[in-house]
Amino acid sequence: MTFVVDASVTLAWCFGDEGSDLAERVLDRLAGEEALAPAIWPLEVANGLRTAERRGRLELADLAQVRGLLTALPVRIEGVSLDTALGEVTELARALELTAYDAAYLALAARRGLALATVDQQLRSACERAGVPLVG
Repeated sequence: MTFVVDASVTLAWCFGDEGSDLAERVLDRLAGEEALAPAIWPLEVANGLRTAERRGRLELADLAQVRGLLTALPVRIEGVSLDTALGEVTELARALELTAYDAAYLALAARRGLALATVDQQLRSACERAGVPLVG
């Protein structure tokens, strides 16, 4: 495992108007490397896709293609215990003014000594303040 991936960069692969050079570089890295994500990642990605579908940004027919792309990615999911969520993750969220969801990605990257791949500017800024390296 070489980095932690979050939902913001994952969803950027699914929508042309959210694409970026950073998101493309992360996707390219996954061709030869494995990433890690906290247990919230699949649910956040699913929610982002469902919201896009509800808003007419994604057709049901396109969902199968997106699903195929995302499920083929070498991303290993790591569980998050309630103790970790209420302790380390909540403390980071409080200290860095993040949602608990974003703090879960940062906490995993910090705990594993890995860089975090995100296109979320608030999370990128929090990583810099916390001394967690960023991909790209």
